[in-house]
Amino acid sequence: MAEETQTVTDLKDLGAATGVVASAEEAAAAAEPKLDAQGRAYATGKRKDAVARVWIKPGAGKVTVNGRDVETYFARPVLRMILNQPFLVAERTGQYDVMCTVSGGGLSGQAGAVRHGISRALVSFEPGLRPLLKRGGFLTRDSRVVERKKYGKAKARRSFQFSKR
Repeated sequence: MAEETQTVTDLKDLGAATGVVASAEEAAAAAEPKLDAQGRAYATGKRKDAVARVWIKPGAGKVTVNGRDVETYFARPVLRMILNQPFLVAERTGQYDVMCTVSGGGLSGQAGAVRHGISRALVSFEPGLRPLLKRGGFLTRDSRVVERKKYGKAKARRSFQFSKR
């Protein structure tokens, strides 16, 4: 049994010779989408104290949050803009229907949690979008939370008002 010898001149040739996928884009494209019985992709997003459960499926771009339309739930335009960021980066605006339930935290944290969930669900539906969303920072959970109050302080860091007399 004679084995074939190959000369490798570049790192790309090394990947091809060993059978290893050369780049992250190719690895993401080779991955299978994770869908449930209804053809939806599910993901959980988190931000501060808010937790969002997000389902996406192909559709006309309808977004439902806790059974209400996105315009009524997130009344501020900035919060709706936050939700649309993953779709804008992936160039998939209006192609997916989003249904999510969100609980905990305030509206800003909930919007961040839904954005995180949408990003993760998009990756579950289309694994090829992972490098794009990862580069935009949408797949990383924003770990900043409110600092706890310390004893001897009015708030986390603010001291009580000083009185000379």
